[in-house]
Amino acid sequence: MPSLIEPGMRVRLPARPDWGTGQVQSVIGDRITVNFEHAGKVLINGAVAELEVVEADRG
Repeated sequence: MPSLIEPGMRVRLPARPDWGTGQVQSVIGDRITVNFEHAGKVLINGAVAELEVVEADRG
């Protein structure tokens, strides 16, 4: 999963929908730092937690 996630991407953590969407700040190995709307900066272990990419608006 972490190899598919890049800084700048918008993501959400399905296990914590209350955090809202977040923007990936950095990816170092399995360590992904995401700045979430309602939770602030959170360090995610990409080997354990699965982030879902939020598609950019089309059109």
